[in-house]
Amino acid sequence: MSPRKRKIEVKAEESEGGESAAEEASEGSLAPSPELEEALREATAAVEGSAAEAGNGEASPAGDPAGEALPHPEDLVREFEETRDRLLRLQADFENFKRRTLKERTDAHQYGHENLVKDLLPTVDNLDRAIDHARKSGGGDLESLLQGVELVQRELLAALTKHGVVRIEALEQSFDPAFHEAMAQVPHESAPTNTVIEELQKGYRLRDRLIRPSRVVVARGPEDALNGQEKTETEGDAG
Repeated sequence: MSPRKRKIEVKAEESEGGESAAEEASEGSLAPSPELEEALREATAAVEGSAAEAGNGEASPAGDPAGEALPHPEDLVREFEETRDRLLRLQADFENFKRRTLKERTDAHQYGHENLVKDLLPTVDNLDRAIDHARKSGGGDLESLLQGVELVQRELLAALTKHGVVRIEALEQSFDPAFHEAMAQVPHESAPTNTVIEELQKGYRLRDRLIRPSRVVVARGPEDALNGQEKTETEGDAG
């Protein structure tokens, strides 16, 4: 066999060996699974989406899993200005309220009894008339003077009652330390013990508040008087 013919046969064998190796490699490889193809598709879509967001400048800020964009600085400045305006208006309203309250309290302190004074002025007028009448009569018409004074007293009490001032009834009442002030305690045969038998000064209260207690004399029963006398005599003998 000539050398040329031998070389051609070697190339033919090599070609056949390469095809058989390719066939063996093709037969030994595995076909791609559907799960792998799906994963490749998802990865490709994610890469393409990230590239699109990067190109539009809308990438989510770092550390923001929700993907919400941060507020614009101009919006923050506008919100700050609105909040400051509300606080300034609120402070101005509070200052006006303080001034108005102070004025009302001052007026109540200085002029709160204005209505009472107005109601008392007619009583003062009647008292002036009674005094003038007594002077003109030379003190002879005492009955008319007494009637005038009683009229003034009734009008005065009515004006006080209108404004919540009530006279405390103490005479022949049981002694009440909440409304009465005992000035003395004297023996009494008919009045029960701790009964007010004399009123030295009348007491008054303004609605539920005590203005002045009634100064009274309280009765002490005969037995109490006797016991007190025996106690005094016993103390004298012991001395």
